Amino acid sequence: MPASIKLLSSRRFRPFFVTQLSGAFNDNLYKNGLTIFIAFQAAGISLQQSNILVNVAAGLFILPFFLFSPIAGQLADKYEKSMLIQRIKLLEIAIMLLGAGAFLLQSPILLVGILFLMGTQSALFGPVKYSLLPQALESTELVGGNAMVEFGTFLAILAGLIVSVYLMSLGLVAIAVAIIVIAAGGYWASRGIPRLPAAAPDLKISFNIPRQTLSILRDARANRSVFYSIMGISWFWFIGITYITQLPNYVRYELGGSEQVYVLLLAMFSFGIGAGSFLCERLSGRLVEIGLVPIGALGLTLFGVDIYFNQGLSTGTGLIGPSTFLTQAGSLRVCLDIVMLGVSGGLYIVPLYALVQQRSEPSKCSRIIAANNIINALFMVVASLYGLFTLAVGVSIPMLFLIVALMNAAVALFIFLLVPEFIMRLLVWLLLHTVYRVSHSGLEKIPEEGPALLICNHVSFVDPLVLVGYVRRPIRFVMDHRIFNTPVLSFIFKTAQAIPIAPAHEDAEMMEKAFDRVSTALQQGELVCIFPEGKITDSGQMNPFKSGVTRIVERDPVPIIPLALRGLWGSFFSRAHGKAMSRLFPRGVLNRIELVADDAITGPNIHLEDLQQRVTTLRGDRL
Repeated sequence: MPASIKLLSSRRFRPFFVTQLSGAFNDNLYKNGLTIFIAFQAAGISLQQSNILVNVAAGLFILPFFLFSPIAGQLADKYEKSMLIQRIKLLEIAIMLLGAGAFLLQSPILLVGILFLMGTQSALFGPVKYSLLPQALESTELVGGNAMVEFGTFLAILAGLIVSVYLMSLGLVAIAVAIIVIAAGGYWASRGIPRLPAAAPDLKISFNIPRQTLSILRDARANRSVFYSIMGISWFWFIGITYITQLPNYVRYELGGSEQVYVLLLAMFSFGIGAGSFLCERLSGRLVEIGLVPIGALGLTLFGVDIYFNQGLSTGTGLIGPSTFLTQAGSLRVCLDIVMLGVSGGLYIVPLYALVQQRSEPSKCSRIIAANNIINALFMVVASLYGLFTLAVGVSIPMLFLIVALMNAAVALFIFLLVPEFIMRLLVWLLLHTVYRVSHSGLEKIPEEGPALLICNHVSFVDPLVLVGYVRRPIRFVMDHRIFNTPVLSFIFKTAQAIPIAPAHEDAEMMEKAFDRVSTALQQGELVCIFPEGKITDSGQMNPFKSGVTRIVERDPVPIIPLALRGLWGSFFSRAHGKAMSRLFPRGVLNRIELVADDAITGPNIHLEDLQQRVTTLRGDRL
């Protein structure tokens, strides 16, 4: 069972999850009920009018994200979040009362107009929804919380479709009552959300929408990795809207399937999103592991391309149901592609959301998420226009999927080149999950923010990679210039902005520049790591600590966090067998290693001997 499921037993998460799940379900219940009513039940509506109303409805739901996200982000930063959510849910009840009346009046125009109000309510809820998670959850729970939210969102899309078909078959009274009851249930659930301190209580709300839109976009761009993660999230929604929008006609005309086959494939896609989200939590070790994003991007391309090459399944002899469809040659391959698109999407989207939440400035988190919502909405509109244009010029749906898959490869490559940290983290993740099995303890003693100096024993060439893989904050390493320039590994070290250093007798200028860069990093609140031995051990025993560490803290008195690596001696990257990397897998694969941290050391009188003793004791007898 995924660890994130346990969050449902926690009052910190369960009321919020039920609240957001009910809201997403109610949105989709209303929208799908509206679509069914316009397409099949409304009297006097022509095909042309139906198409116009359906497209206008989609536009009216998205429009508030452009108009009100800047205000929503400010509100979510200024006010206590549980109170704000409760008021937003009360607004949902009022809107659903109007929607129920519109269903009973059988007024397509009124039903479509109310979608604008629903979009407004969703735009207000979006920033508080995602900015609440980093406040309510521990850092080790952030990935799991996002996995649950993404799974719940796609489950709500599926359930809204299925339940709306059933309720509409019972009559308009049934769906009118249902949307009111679900809105009331969401409000009841929201009353259990714990109170959380406001992120920026002194913020002055500005209702100048154009100015605030530009302001929150600037806030989002201030952090390079956050901004490009937002672009990655928005691109995912471009892909998702494309697939979900075209899936009904793909099933009808390319697969020859009935609406039950459509529901089956939508269920598989939703299941895949959930499976990918939970798999992301497991593979990341409950850390924000953006190294999984390139794996998800690769899957979105490969399985999207495979759909194109799996054509010609429609028999043209009438629509078939799920049982007949599943017996056809090639149908299981389609199902696999759909499921794996969902799995890839989960691996792709969950780390990006978690990274935005983790690395955004806490006092501006909601506004940055509001910027994310604006860009998401823009990409959704472009996705709809893309679908309309390509189909209008005669492109088939499988070809449209192929184009999107190839575009995804280009977009992913573009983002990964701009922010090479994604590829760097992938390489680190692959190393730590193919060569080693890593356990860790005490890492919560590393401060979540502010400057600190990490010191660690130096056993192998991959010591920095182990720390990068399991310390939640970005680390600036100070390392020997020869190790810094090691082939392949140098890409990782340069991407991590490591600081090369040389002994004074080799290059005194490089050494002085290194200490200056360390000081600058600490003054900017960064985390710096130094291996005080100055070189990798040749014997397995620790070398004497050099004076660089005390020189650093004399210039910038920051907390020192002792770390120790255990079990790396004798591995492929150590010098246990002479030259490192000379014997392939001398201890096999999946070697067990440990990373442990001790309490911070502070104070004016710090001695090298004391520091070395702390690390030696922490390492213990396991070399």
